[in-house]
Amino acid sequence: MSTTATTTAPVRTHRLPVWRHGVAAAVVASVTTTAIAAVASAAGVTFAGPDGSAIPLLGFAELTMVFSLIAVGIAAVLARRARHPRSTFVRTCVTLLVLSFVPDVTFGFDAASAAVLILTHVVAAAIVVPALARRLAAN
Repeated sequence: MSTTATTTAPVRTHRLPVWRHGVAAAVVASVTTTAIAAVASAAGVTFAGPDGSAIPLLGFAELTMVFSLIAVGIAAVLARRARHPRSTFVRTCVTLLVLSFVPDVTFGFDAASAAVLILTHVVAAAIVVPALARRLAAN
């Protein structure tokens, strides 16, 4: 009597690590906020502060990327240390989003510039936060 052992290859999933989803979302958010700023600039929004210097268009991409990557870091830390990573991450991000409006309304930007800056913050958060939150444990 002969027996043959069968082995099965491990099932590969196509799930990317949290940080890869975060980096991908950061790129999408950076491109999107820069596009919003370009359209607003073409429509006459100056993004000039009280000293007259304007935020450069590439500044939108750069700052969106930096703060999105900070969100990736927060998600990574909370995934390991928080009792409820997803809800803690979302609450933290909403709080930081609201705090991000403070410079827009207090640094002397005109109303149109402040409104578009706030819009870019909301759009970036709407892209990055759900992409990361979906990868965190719910409880």
